[in-house]
Amino acid sequence: MLSPNTNKLEIIGYDDKEKIFFVKSAAKQTVEVSDTFAEMFPLWVGRVLITAQNEKWAQIAGNITTGFATSVIAASAEASIERMVPADQTPDKRPGVLIQIYNRDRFELKGQLLGRIGQCVMTCPSTAAFNGLLGKRTLNIGSSLRYFGDGFQKKTIIGGRKCWKIPVMEGNFIVEDGFGAMEAVAGGNFMIFAKTQPEALAASEAAVDAIRQHVPDVIMPFPGGICRSGSKAGSAKYKLKASTNEDYCPTLRTIAPNTVVPENATSVFEIVLNGLTLEAVNKAMQIGVTASINSPGVIKISAGNYGGKLGPFKSYLKDAIGAPTTPTTTDTTSTH
Repeated sequence: MLSPNTNKLEIIGYDDKEKIFFVKSAAKQTVEVSDTFAEMFPLWVGRVLITAQNEKWAQIAGNITTGFATSVIAASAEASIERMVPADQTPDKRPGVLIQIYNRDRFELKGQLLGRIGQCVMTCPSTAAFNGLLGKRTLNIGSSLRYFGDGFQKKTIIGGRKCWKIPVMEGNFIVEDGFGAMEAVAGGNFMIFAKTQPEALAASEAAVDAIRQHVPDVIMPFPGGICRSGSKAGSAKYKLKASTNEDYCPTLRTIAPNTVVPENATSVFEIVLNGLTLEAVNKAMQIGVTASINSPGVIKISAGNYGGKLGPFKSYLKDAIGAPTTPTTTDTTSTH
């Protein structure tokens, strides 16, 4: 596994016409990296620390609470597990899991927190829910969920935090009174092009594993952290918010007029990143891109943007690979 401070990439050339870096991986294979950027936008985020009797039930609660939450294009939220938290770092001294939940504004976010904690955490054996974020706003989550106690609920203090004790059949459900919320960064991304589907998936898994191990404060909301169905805004034929991005589909390479798929690439996966800060997303981009480039069979790395019209945040692939600000054009005809 890569160290978060180690970049094992060697930049061996730059094509100024095509705007492509040529990078030699640790395995001495040459990978094209587009000189482009991922364009990101603000979403509101809440962060929930779920604790349980053991890691098994914390993980179960985290998984169910973050379900159907890949993209706000069509899902009700964007959410995923961030990381596990050891018992000595939680308010009730039990093992826990941190999750992040994103939405367009704090009002929709509050609704998602209420629904997901109330329906998914409170129903899960042995769990408790605590605030995991010191945000600019405080949302009244526990103080709203307490009414499920039908008058039998009581105030309590857990680890110095104001909480509610709601009686349930198992015993009591503990939920913190208020949960922090703030604007964060959503839509970080990079695409991995590989010779075969197994190689593309293996490289994507390596990127996800490296990010999860080395970068806190970020989530990857798609299944297993990986998206196979990258989309474009709108549709050429139907009334849809989004549709398949034909330029990135290997099966359409010969008919899509603006294809970006290399001739020898048969599979493409996208890693999508949301984070509490731009710095966290940038670090995840660096760690993930490096891990994927160093995986066998990878041909090209790129990123998606709308020319700066989608959002105010940008993460440049040249920064992810440690390229100079002004690359030197090199004759690369012998490298690929």
